[in-house]
Amino acid sequence: MTESTDTVANRSEIVFLYDAEDTNPNGNPLSANDKPRIDETTGKAVVTDVRLKRYIRDQLDDDGLEIYIKNPSKADYDGAIDRDDLFTSVTGLEADELEEITGDEAADAFLNNAADVRYFGATCSFSSDFQDKIGDGFPGQFIGPVQFSHARSLNTVVQKSESKQLSTVVSSGGDSEQGTFATDNRLQYALVPFHGVVNEVGAESTGLTEADVERLDSVLWRALKNQTLTRSKMGHQPQLYLRVEYETDEFHIGTLDDGLALAQDVPDSKLRNISDVELDISDLVEDLAAHSDHIETVHVTANRHLTVTDGDETGGQEFLIEALSEAVGADSVAKIDVYGDD
Repeated sequence: MTESTDTVANRSEIVFLYDAEDTNPNGNPLSANDKPRIDETTGKAVVTDVRLKRYIRDQLDDDGLEIYIKNPSKADYDGAIDRDDLFTSVTGLEADELEEITGDEAADAFLNNAADVRYFGATCSFSSDFQDKIGDGFPGQFIGPVQFSHARSLNTVVQKSESKQLSTVVSSGGDSEQGTFATDNRLQYALVPFHGVVNEVGAESTGLTEADVERLDSVLWRALKNQTLTRSKMGHQPQLYLRVEYETDEFHIGTLDDGLALAQDVPDSKLRNISDVELDISDLVEDLAAHSDHIETVHVTANRHLTVTDGDETGGQEFLIEALSEAVGADSVAKIDVYGDD
């Protein structure tokens, strides 16, 4: 398939739902022992957009695309990260080559190669000598056209009472050793819905392409499976991905994630995994139906274990597709082939 290099023309709205079982969805480094972020008023888990973007960046990196905001834990860095070297690594342009091109041309080379900057933007800070070589035409900041809100779990979460004390022993030289202790904090279960928007107006400034947006349809899903294979993150699974692509009239519903709710009779404290969940999509389907004249395509994929309800009816993947098709028309629903098996 030939990738489209055309800049994004249509706005998209994204709903991405995943669950976290016996794990820490997003620790707070400012708390003791990296405790999970929990809204003190509602008791719901909180996951920041920064955490989700890190998953995406790491997956882009693993897929062989260049990224600018590297993960220090995955890269071979010795000391502080040198932004001058990062720019050279991403673009392939050495400092002496920059003197031969304009700042605008340097910016184009940067955006053409830095996939994560096309999505999320970046603030660029270089040494004064390097900045002089790039020239004034190179922007200090790129505003990302793809943005996600902070997510709050659909359920009230329970912190696991059997959290373990971990000990770490580090040699301090010679025969002496020093040990530290930390608590392994985890949540019993959290069902986390993210909401995002792809802004076609902002896409013009970073050169976000149609191919970039189509890549998101698989990258988000694969990132949650591939970038959570660590001790503290094991237990994440993507459950539902929905990207509503609108007509070119600068419109989006804006509250699609509010259309998801829990429908099961099981109390939140008893939830253990996705088999305990019934996801009510009634309001989501109603919103899509009410604005179907603005919608070009609903791109969707779901976990085969996910159970959804719409009104009095309940079903799995096929039922979900049928409900969406009734709302916007069968020709406007496209199933996503996450792993390219079709």
